[in-house]
Amino acid sequence: MICYEHPLNERIRTLLRLEDLFNRIDFFSSKDSATEHHASLIALFEVLEVTGRADIKSDLLQELERQKQILESLRRNPDVSEAALDQVLTDIKTTFLEMLNFPGKVGEHLRENEWLMSIKQRIGIPGGCCMFDLPSYHYWLNQDPAHRHKDFDDWLSPFQPIRNAFGIVLSLLRKSGRTQRVVANQGMFQQLGSEYCAHMLRLNLSDQFLCVPEISANKYALNIRFVPIQSGQKSKVYEGDVTFELTFCNL
Repeated sequence: MICYEHPLNERIRTLLRLEDLFNRIDFFSSKDSATEHHASLIALFEVLEVTGRADIKSDLLQELERQKQILESLRRNPDVSEAALDQVLTDIKTTFLEMLNFPGKVGEHLRENEWLMSIKQRIGIPGGCCMFDLPSYHYWLNQDPAHRHKDFDDWLSPFQPIRNAFGIVLSLLRKSGRTQRVVANQGMFQQLGSEYCAHMLRLNLSDQFLCVPEISANKYALNIRFVPIQSGQKSKVYEGDVTFELTFCNL
């Protein structure tokens, strides 16, 4: 099964982008080659771009506080495990305090690093990071991998409270929905009504179906059409029926 997640508002879209970028950073920075560390640095600069467009810190603090209040109200629910609830609440409270103590804007420690910003300016230019463009960067890439690992640790550690915060929010979001099995007749699925008014959709599709979903939603309807992956024609719709699992996730 392949899982497709589709955010339905800008806040969740931003959190999913950050999650994807940090996963890439973790993967490439854990390796040893200069090429992989270059890829990790590109993703790190993309994090700066994403966090520079919105007040991530304030949004996450508000969402953690809201989730804490919602979860506290479940204490007397016989269907809820007290131990699991206590663990989640402890994680939220700890992360909330870490976020309160988070100094300045997200990524400010990197923006104040002139050497990194000089690389960031060149990295958006095709081939702009060659050795003759940035000799100091070329020198860094030729250092012992342990030296570069330490630099990545220094650059990434200040992000940890933010990562913990959006990790909690996305985990709660993914666990919030109920999954239903549905069929897109001749590659088309539409649902009217209020159920789809969620923060995110999760769609699980067997890799046996040679198609991918294109999702659009507004306050009146949810539309999903499946497009063949080998047709070469974006407008063409998959001709067969497609069975898939659909989950509406809401905070």
